[in-house]
Amino acid sequence: MTYDLLIIGGGINGAAIARDAAGRGWKTLLVERDDLASHTSSASSKLIHGGVRYLEFYEFGLVRKALKEREVMLRSAPHIIWPMRFVFPHNHQVRPFWMIRAGLFLYDLIGGRRTLKGTRRLAKANPQYKTPFADPTIRGLVYSDCWVDDARLVVLNAMDAAAKGAEIETRTAIVSAERAGPVWTAQLSDGCEVEARAIVNAAGPWVSEVLGDTLGVQGKAGVRLVRGSHIVVRRLYAGDHAYILQLPDKRVVFTLPYLDKFTLIGTTDIAVENPEDAVMDTNEVDYLCRSVNMYFAIQISSDDVVSLYSGVRSLYDDGAEDSMEVTRDYVLEIDGGGESSDPPLLSVFGGKITTARALAEDAADRLAELTPFSGTAWTRTAKLPGGELGIGFDDFLERIEARYRFLDWEHAKRMARAYGALLPEILGDAENMSDLGEHFGAGLTEREVRYLIDREWARTPEDILWRRSKLGLLMSEDEQARLAEFMTEFSEGVEA
Repeated sequence: MTYDLLIIGGGINGAAIARDAAGRGWKTLLVERDDLASHTSSASSKLIHGGVRYLEFYEFGLVRKALKEREVMLRSAPHIIWPMRFVFPHNHQVRPFWMIRAGLFLYDLIGGRRTLKGTRRLAKANPQYKTPFADPTIRGLVYSDCWVDDARLVVLNAMDAAAKGAEIETRTAIVSAERAGPVWTAQLSDGCEVEARAIVNAAGPWVSEVLGDTLGVQGKAGVRLVRGSHIVVRRLYAGDHAYILQLPDKRVVFTLPYLDKFTLIGTTDIAVENPEDAVMDTNEVDYLCRSVNMYFAIQISSDDVVSLYSGVRSLYDDGAEDSMEVTRDYVLEIDGGGESSDPPLLSVFGGKITTARALAEDAADRLAELTPFSGTAWTRTAKLPGGELGIGFDDFLERIEARYRFLDWEHAKRMARAYGALLPEILGDAENMSDLGEHFGAGLTEREVRYLIDREWARTPEDILWRRSKLGLLMSEDEQARLAEFMTEFSEGVEA
């Protein structure tokens, strides 16, 4: 089988490039050795943001690009991306108040803000914002960014790519590839051999390993691997707002509302040597707990942690000494193509969830210049699957509640957030809970599980409980075991 484009890596960058390429009419194959978003892309802070702290390192271009993309992404998927207010308490020992105020004024200005609320002083904002603080007189500011369900964003990009003709092969690794005249010949772990007129290496933390060991190409760009870790605790405060806490080491830590019942706290920045070093240590847990305890009246410790996760980010190595100062912008390195007779290889270094759509558009544009591929950019104004609500999310949720009255509010909200306009495909003509089949717990039903297997490449309980949803936090061990049993039965039934 010959493809126009073979993409290695099923994280956010690989999935976004597959979507863009397939929409241009390119015959596209994406291979991912594990599950979609199974590594870095499901281990983020769940934010679509410009990165306030990057202004301190004069990354004005990156911040502007990210803020403009924030608006694009918010329009494209209003079910999994929504505005959130961030409370920024002032710690005079870290940065002067005028610097924070000027930075947030610039943040509002350079991003071309249209739909989100602007910055306000904490004293003039919602009184509820001050409730968690140990010091009720603390000064601060309140600004806007957006929340995103990171793993679902990856899946929706892959779904859109598949709807436009791309082939998405999970649990499939690339074993080797070499140039053979005008094409690449690649061996896959499922025993297949495929040809491709171009390859995209979007392997994230493994980008250099794939480049040298698998593809046999000596790249010029390098990567810096940085571990970011998060903890989850029981909800520390009421409300749907977040906090950004300045620390003495000049880093910042976010506290974010999570699944209505929890608070997500992160992230750390630890330089590591290997992609496999995505394992949180006790020092990171203690660091995040201390960060919260510096500001909040409620004090937490490692005993309060109900869940935790880590991911290794692949940053472009710009030579900065401190990992905190390494650019979060992306670099696309091309080998072959153009005047060369070699089929092109494009490798992705760095990047962030917020700018993945723009990165994909940039990557496809560059490949179009090096190949006879046709088609033009199209994703800027396009909706992601489920994003075609036609009305505001709250009104959409009301319609779902009115149509499916047997769903309690929490269940209806979770599913409306996860699937948006696709939700009726799952619920169909159901009139009661029994119509949805077996109930595994926390609102997860057989009909939803079957949908995730059939349409979203879910193969294991972990795929469903920790990536397609976060219901692993809410389901008991017995409930999770029954889900695993059901999925085994389902798989055996399909094979038979």
